[in-house]
Amino acid sequence: MRIDLSDKIALVTGSARRVGRAIALELAKQGAHILVHYHRAEASETRDALQAIKSLGVDAHSVAADFSQAEGVDLVFAALQERYGRLDIVINSASVFQRRELLDVTLEDWDLTMAINLRAPFLITQHAARLMAENPIPGGVIINICDASVDGPWREYPHHGISKSALWMLTQVSALTLGPSIRVNAIAPGAIMKPAGRVTSDEDWARIGERSVLRRTGTPEDVARAAVYLCQEDFITGELLHVNAGEHLR
Repeated sequence: MRIDLSDKIALVTGSARRVGRAIALELAKQGAHILVHYHRAEASETRDALQAIKSLGVDAHSVAADFSQAEGVDLVFAALQERYGRLDIVINSASVFQRRELLDVTLEDWDLTMAINLRAPFLITQHAARLMAENPIPGGVIINICDASVDGPWREYPHHGISKSALWMLTQVSALTLGPSIRVNAIAPGAIMKPAGRVTSDEDWARIGERSVLRRTGTPEDVARAAVYLCQEDFITGELLHVNAGEHLR
């Protein structure tokens, strides 16, 4: 059965910019109200995201929280309770992406990556499950944003890859535990947006796309539509959806 997302309440972490913003906008197009979480985004980025979401005829509210601290999750859910009092959809999109060789990863690097990429989604899943159980019809959907590191190791991003592989395991355990009322899935995007903080020429970006079966790069909107699909289709749980033009087949 296809679920109508009109008037659903969605928490999208890291949604002031990049992929999180695209997902929030796509959910808003379907009629969902959005709690926009951000941390390092500029004030102008957050303001623009809120305006763009509200222009689609739904409500939007923002909350700043640092997920490197466990208390950041508490802040988000306090804001959610105050503004909406319920929750239907969670998209765990906030992430840190550090480039390091294995022997150069410091304890601080490791702890930061695990806190944001793994611990925060774990705590959010716990909070969300308890809140979703209070819905008039108990239930909801949680989607974790992984990436290609779940398909194999990345030498230059060791701690990142470990965190995302663990996030995929968290997805499966959560789906098994929280069903039948709550569905939990994951998305593994491919080359859909140039990495933040790295200079990548258009030529190099095109060459990255050539590695995929479809021989092209994608867009954040490709991931956003996949997220909406997983929210709407009620017979899917514990699934990892690759949105990467078939790159994982290479």
